Amino acid sequence: MSDRDRTSDGKPQNARPRDALGRPLPYGEEGVEGIPEDAQFDPDEAITEGQRLLDHGYPFHAHEVFESVWKSCEPEERPLWQGLAQLSVGLTHLLRGNVKGATSVLKQGQARIRHYEDEPPHGLDIDGLSAWADHLLTEIERGGPIPEPPTPRLRMP
Repeated sequence: MSDRDRTSDGKPQNARPRDALGRPLPYGEEGVEGIPEDAQFDPDEAITEGQRLLDHGYPFHAHEVFESVWKSCEPEERPLWQGLAQLSVGLTHLLRGNVKGATSVLKQGQARIRHYEDEPPHGLDIDGLSAWADHLLTEIERGGPIPEPPTPRLRMP
């Protein structure tokens, strides 16, 4: 018998509670409510909800919101939503203390969103997000602790 949670059709599922950064907690512990797997957001809702989650220290959950859009959007916008999800995951890794993972995913996310800098869709601040990622990557490269990384701003001011 497997020790992993599975749906009735055998699909892997993790019903364990999770902390604010998406790490699994032992069964029975109080966790943070996640984003339902079947959640659907339109782009404006996703940006608003993603910003709310980032503002409250839940970048892992913001990534799940952006991921839900990338799975259902038009092909020409998939890299945008993948990039936003990767920036959120990069911040998650940084807050978890995984600087190698943070560096890799921040670079990937930044490269994806840069394709939209000439005509930023949905009021997104592509230049600001890229500068935010550059700042974090510079701080990581310096090698010192990053006690409180700044929260990214998704929309243009």
